[in-house]
Amino acid sequence: MLWIEIMAILVIWLSFWSLIPRDEWWIRGADFPRLQILSIGLVVFVLLLLWNVPWSGGRQLILLGLSAALAYQLKMVLPYTLLWKKQVKKVRPDQLNPDKQISLLVSNVLMPNDCYHLLIEQIRKYRPDLILTLETNQTWQQALAVIEADYPYRVPVPLDNLYGMHLYSRLELQDSEVKFILSDEIPSIHTTVILPSGQPVQLYCLHPKPPSPTEAKESTLRDAELLIVGDQIKDLQESCIVMGDLNDVAWSRTTRLFQRISGLLDPRVGRHFINTFHAKYPLLRWSLDHIFHSADFALIEMRRLPYIGSDHFPVYTKLQTGRKFERIHEPLAQTPADEQEAQQAIQQGIEKAEMEEKVVTDAIAQPYKEDMKSPGGMR
Repeated sequence: MLWIEIMAILVIWLSFWSLIPRDEWWIRGADFPRLQILSIGLVVFVLLLLWNVPWSGGRQLILLGLSAALAYQLKMVLPYTLLWKKQVKKVRPDQLNPDKQISLLVSNVLMPNDCYHLLIEQIRKYRPDLILTLETNQTWQQALAVIEADYPYRVPVPLDNLYGMHLYSRLELQDSEVKFILSDEIPSIHTTVILPSGQPVQLYCLHPKPPSPTEAKESTLRDAELLIVGDQIKDLQESCIVMGDLNDVAWSRTTRLFQRISGLLDPRVGRHFINTFHAKYPLLRWSLDHIFHSADFALIEMRRLPYIGSDHFPVYTKLQTGRKFERIHEPLAQTPADEQEAQQAIQQGIEKAEMEEKVVTDAIAQPYKEDMKSPGGMR
């Protein structure tokens, strides 16, 4: 039964591996499979207790370490279950106001996927106000042309590098820009959505590279891109939504820091995970596709949609804005240490982009670059 102890040691090692303050993919990758590690750890914990042999000092030490690992994993994942306090309140039936609502569909389509009709079926079924497609190229743009009559406002960015994106909207879009924050290969869409009530909502659509051996060797640029956007949002006095495939899980250090810096809320907290990737492997799934929003929004509906042939499931979310919701919501508190950590991550991202001879053309990132040259350093 030595394999039980070996599995316990593996769970302990994987649980605390992600705490190492490094950006390499083989370290940051441990952020993703927390549910899987927790499940294996719980089985091993029970087997250790049922193992009918005399307790040795080493076995007791392993059990203690495994208990600490399981407690840590539970701390990470429990917020995304019904056992946790809801971060976003749900709109009561008597509060519904269509003029203040917005519905969104986010879908990473997997560029080689040719099951266009499956996504179109979901679009026609749910009729979202906004659709964000990721990994879409010119072929996908042509396939989705059948929905354009219903979506007169569009921001197309067809690319063949797996980072193309398209935004389709029934609602008016103003001041739309395609920006390349830290890499001239990775676009993002920044725009203002006008609700039927006339209220503007700032919208950010992101899809940074994941830390992996085939994409980015480190998470530095991904983390910096998200935090640059979060740092801009914190100074806004307007309604705001960030959505996309962030190639990071909700419980990672970076995503939680982004929430504290930006003040945005996650409607999954206190409800469910909405694991969107990998669509073909039920036992290897985690949440990569996200929708965060400002405190003046409350939730009407959020669900994972059926399989569309991609390695991601689409996500559908419907929100309603109102100052009364802002008064009852509590964004995560930001500390001076958070600000320092975020600015350090942003600076590291910009330095890495410059070192890789990436041209920083984004209007958001540029002020940080200038600050680095100033005597005072980063803001």
